[in-house]
This record gives sequence, C-alpha cells and structure tokens, in this order.
Amino acid sequence: MNKSEIRIKILKARKQNNANTFVINFNCILKILKKDKGFGKTIGGYYPYNYEIDPIEILKKFEKQNYQIALPKIKKNFQMDFFQWSTSDPLSVNKYGIPEPTLNKIVYPNVLLVPLVAFDRDLNRVGYGGGFYDRYIDKIKKDKEVTTIGLAYSFQKVKKIPVKKYDFKLDYIVTNEGIL
Repeated sequence: MNKSEIRIKILKARKQNNANTFVINFNCILKILKKDKGFGKTIGGYYPYNYEIDPIEILKKFEKQNYQIALPKIKKNFQMDFFQWSTSDPLSVNKYGIPEPTLNKIVYPNVLLVPLVAFDRDLNRVGYGGGFYDRYIDKIKKDKEVTTIGLAYSFQKVKKIPVKKYDFKLDYIVTNEGIL
C-alpha cells in the first residue's frame, strides 16, 4: 500500500475504535527519558485532533514534575514552531481546527511527542501528508538533540511504510501496549 492508502485505512479504523479508551502509560515515556541521558526539561506535545491518542494527561503529569510544556503552531509554507504552554493556558483554534497556544514564546523541545496516523516496526510513520513534523524535526536536529516519541494505538501498526528521503524515523513509538 502507498501512504495515501495506508492513511485512509488507518484513519477509518481509528475513528471506528475511538469508543475504546486506550491510554498511554506515562511510565513508559519516563522509562525512555531515563534511558536517554541527554534529555532536557522541555516537552513538545500536541493537542489531539481527529481521534489521535490524547497526550494532555501526560503533559499535565510532566508539568507537575516541573517540565516546560510546549505545543505547536502552524505557520506559512507547511512550517511550525513550538510555543510555551501550560495546561491552564487558553488555546485558539487554527484554520485546520486544531487548538494552538496563544502565547508567543517559542521554545525548542528536547523531547517531542509526535502524533501519527500509522507506523511500522522500523519506527517509520505516516502523518496527514503535510510534512509539518518532518520539516520541524529536520530543522531542530540541526541545532540540538531531540528525542522523538510517536504516540499511537497498537492497531495503527502496519507491515511496511514506504519511506522517502525527507521522512524521519522516530526514536521510539509508544502505544497502549507499550514501547516499540
């Protein structure tokens, strides 16, 4: 299957399975951070959209442990940056219907929680097709180390993702069943 076919199939499955309450174990993410010695105290998350895994409870737990939290804002030309956010801060909805921070303080996360549509055992991912995360990861990795952790339901795993030269593998994928 090509990426478009994978996207259609998995988005349909994600919508159908949304009634189930799958949860990501916070301790799985902590385990990764303890293993990755170079991580810092800034976590880039995302606001869930279109039946994605919801990371907000995870972000709240990190915030209680004095981590700085950030969410992305979409910019022109399929670019994005991460902006400081607290779980008590207001959000505004962008043109895609995704809530974004209202603060304008750009931060550069050490750990990036990445939404995805599908993934394979080689840690490749399919997103929505805009390339926002691939562009951002490419940009930030030129200046600093960042640990990328994809969050997904276990049923989003496919046999093989076709990879292009601009696609970035994730460092880890955490599902409702554990760490990949």
